[in-house]
Amino acid sequence: MQQNAVLELTNLRKTIKGKEIIKGVNLTLYPSQIFGFLGPNGAGKTTTIRMIVGLIKPTAGSVTICGHSVAHDFVKALSNVGCIIESPDMYTYLTGMENLLQYAAMDKRISQQRINDVVEMVGLQHRVKDKVNTYSLGMRQRLGIAQAILSRPKLLILDEPTNGLDPAGITEFRNLIRKLAYEEGMAVFVSSHLLLEIQQMCDSVAIIKQGNVIKTANIQDILHDDRIEWQLNDPEKAIALLREHWNIEGVQMKKNIVSADISQHPLDKINALFIGEGLALTYCSTKQHTLEDLFLDLTEGDEIV
Repeated sequence: MQQNAVLELTNLRKTIKGKEIIKGVNLTLYPSQIFGFLGPNGAGKTTTIRMIVGLIKPTAGSVTICGHSVAHDFVKALSNVGCIIESPDMYTYLTGMENLLQYAAMDKRISQQRINDVVEMVGLQHRVKDKVNTYSLGMRQRLGIAQAILSRPKLLILDEPTNGLDPAGITEFRNLIRKLAYEEGMAVFVSSHLLLEIQQMCDSVAIIKQGNVIKTANIQDILHDDRIEWQLNDPEKAIALLREHWNIEGVQMKKNIVSADISQHPLDKINALFIGEGLALTYCSTKQHTLEDLFLDLTEGDEIV
């Protein structure tokens, strides 16, 4: 049986100074889903997040959180949301526990037991009584997560959550997010420029370009979609042949290595075409498709920020 959606974006649009920034975005998130949101610089990621949390109003379309419209039932909708935009805000001269108590004072539903449970959940039980100005960046991020989930949100929104973390900190953060999704049942919406991290953390992903969501895919489907690599004496001619004879798009070339997804086409006939057209084929091999490959295919190499 299909679960009820936690987040629904329906034909979401935003026009600023006569320019349409977001062009009819449709997305749906369900409980326990970790969803990555990617796009080149200026694609509309931040604008979309601001509309989700009600910081700006959409020109058209709707944002619904746990069945409540952000436009018409703002308080109920946002009561289901925890959010961290890059570095979480906190009082560095207070202890971790004092910060959590300050936040909990605004919501009478949050008990001391819930605070204790969350502290243990994020792994701060041995440092929560220390002042925040003694915390590493990774510990501050964990405290920020603790603060964001105190009220048991159904949706956790993270914008560039691993900025500045070292590899060990990123791994710890990834494991924490998975724990929250799978054990607490939260839907997690993550915007990041770290493609490998999104690939390792998320279940599914959407790629936005120039205000349009151009691809929504399950991460495992992406990884199971292998690419073929060729090294030839004339890679430009090989690319032209792939496009003209087989109508294959998303062909890439790096250091004279041509690669493409040819899952719908016979490799032996493609290689025969290359040889028949006078190309010298040095090698041909299979390369597992990655999220980076998909991103570069769809955005034509635009920088992701």
